[in-house]
Amino acid sequence: MKHYSYNNFFMNFANKTKLRIILVLENGPLSVNEITDRVKSEQSRISHNLRKLLQCHILNVKQKGKQRIYSLNSETVVPILKIVKRHIKKNCLVCKIKNKSGD
Repeated sequence: MKHYSYNNFFMNFANKTKLRIILVLENGPLSVNEITDRVKSEQSRISHNLRKLLQCHILNVKQKGKQRIYSLNSETVVPILKIVKRHIKKNCLVCKIKNKSGD
């Protein structure tokens, strides 16, 4: 099993582009073109960030014909996102204020 530091793991969530990729994949698996459209960024930037997310096993990838389909790691990342949402809803006053203001 590969071990990564906490710093490397959480840097994936702190990077705007990587976080946006993670959040669009919450709704289900997507190809790189679909991710690019939803994140509204250049495909080269998305591909670079997908590679980093794969290295840390935040994402899974499957080949479907000529397309690579990306999804969240359902064993670890999906539960982490659920915990974060629950924490924000219950405890994070600053997050609630920012969400109401549209940030």
